[in-house]
Amino acid sequence: MKMMNYVGAAALALAMGGVAQAENVKIGVVLPFSGANADLGHQMDKAIDLYVKLHAKDIAPHTVELVKRDEGPPTGAQAKTVATELITNDKVSMLLGFSFSPSSIALAPVVTQAKVPMIISNAGTAWITNLSPYIVRLSFSMWHTAYPMGSYAFDKIGCKTAALAYTDFPPGKDSTEAFKTGFEKAGGKVVDSIPLGSPVQVPDFTPFFQKIKDQKPDCMYVFIPSGAHATGVMKSYGELGMRKAGVKLIGPMDLIPDNKLQDMGDAAIGTIVMSHYAVDLENAENKSFNAEWHKAYGKDSYPDFMSAQAWDSIHAIFDAIKKLDGKVADGAKVVDAMKGWKANGPRGSVMIDADTRDIVQDEHAMEVIRKPDGKLGVKIVGTTKQVKDECKVQKIGRCGS
Repeated sequence: MKMMNYVGAAALALAMGGVAQAENVKIGVVLPFSGANADLGHQMDKAIDLYVKLHAKDIAPHTVELVKRDEGPPTGAQAKTVATELITNDKVSMLLGFSFSPSSIALAPVVTQAKVPMIISNAGTAWITNLSPYIVRLSFSMWHTAYPMGSYAFDKIGCKTAALAYTDFPPGKDSTEAFKTGFEKAGGKVVDSIPLGSPVQVPDFTPFFQKIKDQKPDCMYVFIPSGAHATGVMKSYGELGMRKAGVKLIGPMDLIPDNKLQDMGDAAIGTIVMSHYAVDLENAENKSFNAEWHKAYGKDSYPDFMSAQAWDSIHAIFDAIKKLDGKVADGAKVVDAMKGWKANGPRGSVMIDADTRDIVQDEHAMEVIRKPDGKLGVKIVGTTKQVKDECKVQKIGRCGS
């Protein structure tokens, strides 16, 4: 039956003036598959594999081949090595993934020289896309979530004072700067800013949070690289009784990844984050996404915001392959094919800004609740439609270069 379909398609193409040349597109996937942050890589990898499985027919007769490598620790060194090998040895047409900003930053000159598109499915330091015309980001900039959270915390949550705590690497600094900018513009006062160590290992957050608790701010804004770090944050926050002491926990979606939320317990209830995704989002694409995820990975496995970003990233790649009829050797043409791309995915309506090559998406203020079924979930308490990266809009620092 497959042969008959192929012959029929070939005959139709011939009748129309020629047979389509089937291309095999090699995509290098670089994600953390080992170490303390392996969860992040696995969440994105599952989404990519699932999309390819369900949508391979969409680009027929062309095919994709995923060549996967471990991104390693969030220093950028291993990522640069394996990605360079993917370009020079494996001859991939494009790169996909990159959980950590240092990886993307280190690779920017490499992809520029090689003219190979780098499609980012997570790394969020705002000015990354300014480093190379071959970078396209489908995830977020730290400013997408942190800047609107600043004004929301002051105007809606009632935070007049806030302490900042952040993992000490580029996205942590970027996230807290974005929050501080929005918070102070609204009228808030930042009372302290505390680095929480490196992202390589999950620290004991207790001494850092105790210092903040003693200062009695209205809110504590925390940025960590999600995964196991998020579990550690919630454990220390709960054990120190910070919510009862009047210190509200707020931050970006990294604080409450869906695949960790059920294990966080009552300590997570009342936490408010700014996010573009949660499994509880009510749209048709998200319901289908979750249904296919549970079918593939089990009823107790959940996608998270990184999974949704990876899903949309490979979707954009597939649409570019289809648009270019498999001819993806020219990296500049691939990037051009993605500029202005629009789709409805698990996050809702998303678009690639043609000018910045960065995502445009809805951002939601979400509060963690105990649902009627006894499970933890979120309720949306506010939405800002089609948010652009405010760092680039305002041309702040390196975003203006």
